[in-house]
Amino acid sequence: MYSAEINYCNQFSHCLCGCLFLTGCVYVVFIFKVFGLGSVAQVVTGRGAFGEYLSVNVGFGLGVAMGVHIGGRVSGAHMNTAVSFSMCLFGRLGWRMLPVYILSQLIGSFLAAGTIYSLYYDSSSVLVEYGYMALCNVVKLALSLFPDAIYHYCGGNLTVSGPKATAGIFATYPAPYLSLHAGFLDQVIGTAMLLLCLMALSDQRNQPAPSGGEPIAVGLLVLLIGVSLGSNSGYAINPSRDLGPRIFTAIAGWGPEVFRAGNGWWWVPVLAPMVGGVTGASIYKVFVELHHPSPCEHRRELEDKAEEEAAPLDMQKNLSPEVCV
Repeated sequence: MYSAEINYCNQFSHCLCGCLFLTGCVYVVFIFKVFGLGSVAQVVTGRGAFGEYLSVNVGFGLGVAMGVHIGGRVSGAHMNTAVSFSMCLFGRLGWRMLPVYILSQLIGSFLAAGTIYSLYYDSSSVLVEYGYMALCNVVKLALSLFPDAIYHYCGGNLTVSGPKATAGIFATYPAPYLSLHAGFLDQVIGTAMLLLCLMALSDQRNQPAPSGGEPIAVGLLVLLIGVSLGSNSGYAINPSRDLGPRIFTAIAGWGPEVFRAGNGWWWVPVLAPMVGGVTGASIYKVFVELHHPSPCEHRRELEDKAEEEAAPLDMQKNLSPEVCV
């Protein structure tokens, strides 16, 4: 009886720890996406008065930095499905953790999209249309401090394409000139650059980011990708960043057009980053990581370097105190 109670307590403890870990992962992704999607919402609905394209890049870059800062020591700050998958493939993350990370990334992205929608859209007008007056009053009270920027911008007509399109606030869509195969390559290259640089920043046998400086380094990397590779399709480079908010928009009023737009574009930012992530990690592995000296050689180099640095100190100790140095 006593052992059964202990087993039950252990199972409950493991379950509770798992739920808390999942919640923490969701929270990290949520923080990152709120800042990123919020920057897009301000630029679009403000018609350029509250920022421009660079503002979006800075918003996503700093959002990633805050996510890494918050969750780096807790969950590894896994906010990108392509990164998590690549780490599993190269043995740096257990496969059993992949479903947990993917689920948390999708939930966090979905909730972030809902939060930005609530902040920038007058939900009460929708409730009035369907006759929910009591709930309408509650929503009005809750959202009285927030502008109905999306509703004001598009007049309540939620569209995916056109001059007043607002679906692009939440998910990515290709530029009119971009074909599917060119967009696929665009996402592969962007995500490959992301993983290649992330591998370098975390490689302790190369030139890693300084301890404590990882959030800024990763945030600057995302900013760099945005300002250099983002104009074709919004540089999703992350399946969960795109799919979660896209599902939300399909439910919230934009409808199934979010999956049909751009010649069925939706699958490109889901599949292409997975291919790009593995490609970038493989390039770094083959051309850089495999050429590192062996651990024994690396240790010998460090010892030799320490001896060289200590030699002048030993010489100074042997000098007479009367000698001016």
